Amino acid sequence: MPDTSSPRDNLQQATRTGFGRFLIAVYAVFAVAATSRSIVQLTTRFDVAPFAYILSAVAAVVYIVATVGLARATEASRKVVTVSCIIELVGVLAIGALSYIQPDDFPDATVWSHFGQGYVFIPVVLPIAGLWWLRRTRQPRTPQ
Repeated sequence: MPDTSSPRDNLQQATRTGFGRFLIAVYAVFAVAATSRSIVQLTTRFDVAPFAYILSAVAAVVYIVATVGLARATEASRKVVTVSCIIELVGVLAIGALSYIQPDDFPDATVWSHFGQGYVFIPVVLPIAGLWWLRRTRQPRTPQ
């Protein structure tokens, strides 16, 4: 029987299976963890480190966007996830470095402080894995 699936269906299937399913699950866990942590920090200790806690909320939004985008796996969502992963990587590297350079600005740990040390450094590996997976599962370009 001939394959009647469209290239779009194959793209979605490739992105959401195997390692992609694992990646979606990890992003979902980080979305919940970062959102929960940022809500608690913003509502109970905002005056202690507002900059750090706002960055926790930004990280939460990035994880939510990446989770939804990876799960949808459309061409548009893949572009959004690519941007999200780039923002995440730049954020974790910048905040990771800043948390060592200016530790007074980070009296409590955030998701991206110390390069995600409180989360076993997964925040620094996750965007690299996401970008790699998106590249590996991208639709082959058709000659024009």
